[in-house]
Amino acid sequence: MPALPHAHQSPAVGASLAAPGGATPGGPFTVDDLDAARRLGTDVPATIAWVADVAPRLPLPGSGHTADLWSALAAVAAVDVGVARTLEPHLDALAILAQAPGPVGLDVVDAGEAATWGVFAAEGPGARLEAISTDGDWSLTGTKPWCSLAADLSHALVTAWTDAGRRLFAVDLRPSSVVPAEGPWVARGLAQVVSASVRFDAAPAVPVGAAGWYLERPGFAWGGIGVAACWWGGAVGLARTLWDALGRREPDQLALAHLGTVDAALCAARAVLAEAADAVDAGRDGAVAALVARRARSVVADAVEEVQRRCAHALGPGPLSTDEEFARRVADLGLYVRQHHAERDQAALGRDLLAAGERPW
Repeated sequence: MPALPHAHQSPAVGASLAAPGGATPGGPFTVDDLDAARRLGTDVPATIAWVADVAPRLPLPGSGHTADLWSALAAVAAVDVGVARTLEPHLDALAILAQAPGPVGLDVVDAGEAATWGVFAAEGPGARLEAISTDGDWSLTGTKPWCSLAADLSHALVTAWTDAGRRLFAVDLRPSSVVPAEGPWVARGLAQVVSASVRFDAAPAVPVGAAGWYLERPGFAWGGIGVAACWWGGAVGLARTLWDALGRREPDQLALAHLGTVDAALCAARAVLAEAADAVDAGRDGAVAALVARRARSVVADAVEEVQRRCAHALGPGPLSTDEEFARRVADLGLYVRQHHAERDQAALGRDLLAAGERPW
């Protein structure tokens, strides 16, 4: 299995990250793609265009090249967390569509090869999105919370309520029947990735799988680990700043202790991600996939928080106040990793372990 990048190395790119089956028309994911990502900054239209360009050149999870996919996500996050935050859901949407158990009539929502995708599956108090079928045609009405970049993307996969339960739908975000809110979005991290509610008013939609399929498919767990790979890559970016800073002066024992702890945390999380990639490519699904995902996300989230703390202690306020790239990475990663629900997700991992009925150690 191709290795995920180490904290002290540039992420591996090139042939090892090519899509299955060899080179695609656009070629493999390369160092040039990373250089382009580094220059995007907070330019949302340029970032989305970059995502649409590189996504077809990356493998799907479970294809035998999952480590390559997650290495690419980590490599992008190490360069710019915000760009990775935009790339990951687009790739997740492509994976979902590829996993769909039957053909999806994307022509109904005018989704061609150039479509740019989000995945909107969150629920929230006071917000409910209903899917209504009329003579076989579906439409969405109601409000969906936490819809990242809804004003900038062309399409999304959205969960909505039906009489049979929650079901996934593809929808065009561009018609007047879809109204993204501008906020509230006061985030200092990922400020450009606006995640606000969207109002749907009889917006045409097409089903993707049956009711319940979105949450029950093995790819649901796999996608969650892909997010963790982005968190890990963001922490690698912080660690590189620490490495560079210590290379410019003679480090004392405390600085060396911070660096050693950062390395141990990143390498432990990397090992868990690599093991998870093997599990995905082996076709693990159901309760096993959910357990693997919860474990990987918990280990990576803990490693990220340790790296954040150690870098803050070792580097002090200097780079936070004078290095725009570092300060933005700290803020972006701090918000992004909060997709992990801390002790609640750790409790869910404990529940899954007991439910499995087999001691894992």
